[in-house]
Parts: sequence; structure tokens; C-alpha cells
Amino acid sequence: MTDLEWILFIAAGLCSALSTLGYLASLLMKKVHLARVSSWVLAAGFVLLSVVLVASVFHPEGLRGFGSRRILIIYAWAIAGIYLGLQFKTKTRVLGAFLAPVILLFLIAAAGSGADRNLIPIAWQGWLTVVHLVLAIAGEALFVLASAAGAMFLMQNRLIKHKKTAAMIRFLPSLGDLDRLNAIGLLWGFALLTLGMIGGAVYAAFVWEGAWASDPKILWSLAAWAVYGILLHQRLAIGWRGVRMAALSCAAFVLFVGTALVIRFCLPTIHSFI
Repeated sequence: MTDLEWILFIAAGLCSALSTLGYLASLLMKKVHLARVSSWVLAAGFVLLSVVLVASVFHPEGLRGFGSRRILIIYAWAIAGIYLGLQFKTKTRVLGAFLAPVILLFLIAAAGSGADRNLIPIAWQGWLTVVHLVLAIAGEALFVLASAAGAMFLMQNRLIKHKKTAAMIRFLPSLGDLDRLNAIGLLWGFALLTLGMIGGAVYAAFVWEGAWASDPKILWSLAAWAVYGILLHQRLAIGWRGVRMAALSCAAFVLFVGTALVIRFCLPTIHSFI
């Protein structure tokens, strides 16, 4: 990263940290205006990350410098952009208390000294690789949104059962909005992840050598795709929604984050740059 890109990245990280504090404060103090301000702060961070990514496209090194750091930035950028785009329509600003910390964690990981050393191998670099990664990351970001909406649905449903929402009723989003976000995250997340996996499989069939289909990261992606496909089927065909779908979305997210970390740090994988 150039000095200017690094400055913009740090500024985006500060915006993410401030928005995280603001969202959490709004949840604790029951002040919706704090969540509104935090949304604009997060939007500023999103714009800064967008500039960083655009600058990386026109960097003299091109794709030669594309690796873990930029992939982690794309994760943070995708989650922030998808959330900001949806929350203005659904009035679920408080959901940022669940998503802003995730965005901040991605940016902290991207700032690590080792993030600039894990680069995409030269033989695999190309625009199709970038398209594959962006589609897959966008799909996974939507699954994060679905899980966050599910977590807040469970928390709010519990408050309602214990009749503790009287002071927060005007502050919290409706259960219907949260359930709708869960549905949007599952539907579009599955569609984008499917496209990303198809693109990756076609590219790998022509470029990669060896038993790439048995790579732990690829098997993990197939498992995640299958599980979320089952959840989407149960929602659309069987009619599962509400508490059941919220709980299953959260359980699937925790399971796959845990296994992804095990694969990344404990098992050999050709996707070591992710």
C-alpha cells in the first residue's frame, strides 16, 4: 500500500472504531440519535475503504500486490456497504451494534504485519480470480448480515417475552424487519456465493494442477454452501422463519467461523492468502 492508501485505511479504521462505540452506546443508553450518527460515521469509513480499493486497482503493481490485506478490506467494505444500503430502508440502525464490531475486526486483521505477505500466487492472478473472490466475499458478507439480524431477533424476542421492551419499543427495530433482513441475507448470499463458486471452479479446472477439489478451504466452502442452501430451502419451501430461522442462522455462522479459523491456521490449504 502507498502512504496515501495507508492513511486512508487508518482513517477508515478510526471511523469503524468510532461507529462501533457509538452503536454500542446507543444500545446501552437507548438513544436512537447516537445510532443515526454512527451510521454516518460508518458511511464515511465505507467511502474511505472504497477509495483505498479503487486506488489498489490502479496501483502500478496491479494484482501482484493483491493478497490477505486487500481481501480482508473487501470483507469489511462489503459488510459495511450491504448493511448501510439496507438499514436506511428497514430502519434497523441499532443492528450496527452487531455488525460494526465485525467490520472493525476485519480491519484490525488487515492492519497486521503478516497480512501483506500472503499474496495470491502469480500463476493464479487475473481478473477472473478477483471476480470469483468478490462474489464469494459478498455472499459471505450477506450471511454475516443474516446472522446478525438473527442474533438481534433472538435478543429482542427474549426481551418481549420478559416484558422488558417498554422503554425500548421506539428504539428497537420490528421483529418483522429483522426477519426480512435474515431472508434477504440468506437469499442473496446463497445466490452470490453460488456464482462465486462456479466462477472459481471453472477457473481452477483450467489453471490449477493437482487435486484442488480436495483442498480444505474448498470443502469448507461447499459445506457452507450446502448448509445455507438447506436453510434457504426450509425458509422458502417449508416456511421456517422467526425464532427457528434466527437461531439456525446464528448456529451456522458460529460453526463456520470456527471451522474457517481451524482451516486457516491449522491445515494446509492452497487458499493460504485468505
